[in-house]
Amino acid sequence: MVKLDQGAQGIVTLALLPPDAPGDERAYLDALGVVGRLEGRYALLTLFGGGGKLSPAGEREQALWYKATRDHMNRHCRGIAMVRPGATAETAAVFQRLWSFPVSVEADETTGRAVLLAHLGVAS
Repeated sequence: MVKLDQGAQGIVTLALLPPDAPGDERAYLDALGVVGRLEGRYALLTLFGGGGKLSPAGEREQALWYKATRDHMNRHCRGIAMVRPGATAETAAVFQRLWSFPVSVEADETTGRAVLLAHLGVAS
């Protein structure tokens, strides 16, 4: 299941969670496209629940998305908090090399939101 929520306080949530459904890869890549075009200040909370990986074509499309949206994301995004099973500080470091804003791995959604509110300068 893929869900994109442009919620309150400037936090955009992109969730890719079980149960897996046909079309999830396309929905995820389409959601990335939306995120890559967002204007204004926002922070991104990603919730990944494990499960399937992207196909080779999906991996290529995601890599092209990173390259195509890098400057735009650096201008508008204030931080990313990832909630992902098995993610480590090294996971965050890999993604941190892509962007100039802070990238962190958090244990749960609540902590991720609190971290992002701090990046946005909003009291939690």
